[in-house]
Amino acid sequence: MLILGIETSCDETSVAVVEDGKKILSNKISSQIEIHKEYGGVVPEIASRHHIKNIAAVMQESLDEAGVGLDDMDYIAVTYAPGLIGALLVGISFAKAISYGKNIPLVPVHHLKGHIYSNFAEHEVKLPAICLIVSGGHTNIVYLNEEHRFENLGGTLDDAVGESYDKVARVLGLGYPGGPIIDKLSYNGNPDAISMPEPKVGGYDFSFSGVKTAVINYVNKMRMKGEVFSPEDLAASFQERVVDILCKKTIAAALEKGVKTILIAGGVAANSALRRELSKRAEEHGIEVHYPSMALCTDNAAMISVAAYYKLNYGREEGKIADLGLNGVASMPIEED
Repeated sequence: MLILGIETSCDETSVAVVEDGKKILSNKISSQIEIHKEYGGVVPEIASRHHIKNIAAVMQESLDEAGVGLDDMDYIAVTYAPGLIGALLVGISFAKAISYGKNIPLVPVHHLKGHIYSNFAEHEVKLPAICLIVSGGHTNIVYLNEEHRFENLGGTLDDAVGESYDKVARVLGLGYPGGPIIDKLSYNGNPDAISMPEPKVGGYDFSFSGVKTAVINYVNKMRMKGEVFSPEDLAASFQERVVDILCKKTIAAALEKGVKTILIAGGVAANSALRRELSKRAEEHGIEVHYPSMALCTDNAAMISVAAYYKLNYGREEGKIADLGLNGVASMPIEED
């Protein structure tokens, strides 16, 4: 089974070809990071325009690398929720045009499921599992059972974890995106140098605004006093608190559900401290941790193709194939897909 995947939910234009939900024949990505750097974050209108400009060329590159044509495709998979609505509509419109012109069935895919299923392309995942989704727009703990049914156990009440990294990097003048920069900087800092608050949030929900605000207040205070501070210590202290919050809640969810598998997914899954610390804590409870390779952590179309494969095999019958009325949805809980 060959599935052409299309992903345009934010600022990456990506098209991939995946065989049987496992073998990635191509996964081309046109990133807009350099374009949005000067704004310190993604500008939706600019993102949409660049998707329109790039998507046809990216698809052709992906087909050429895979050595196949559109007539070889069994299905077309496209991200339809959640995401920036203008960006989503570019990918959806493009996918619908191909579906109509080539008479290829169209599979709508939930973006967060794509991130989770990126692990299935590279690992033999044993279900049930707890999934920690961490990115610039999302922070969720999701339970995935043996029948591939999803249950959201908790999410962020304010800032997503990746958004917090970006805002902290901005106040420190480190650039965008903030996650990789702070992760690298933290290795040269003392995580115990600066006290960081621990949010008092129950259940499996998250709140990072307090930690982010503590960093901003600390920086402003030091600058007003004319005192020198260590960006490395601040990065290390901030990251240690954030990683501790993520690990404690994820491990607690895994123990409550009695699972032996944890999956990390999303752009922040590339964070070295999170990978290391969660794996260490999970091992103490006999729990296996999987995370994608760096190429599959950020938004990409291969994960959309893989998710479509599992949707076709396990999804509800009425939701597997979309008609030409398919529309984009900016916000959608994972259970509603």
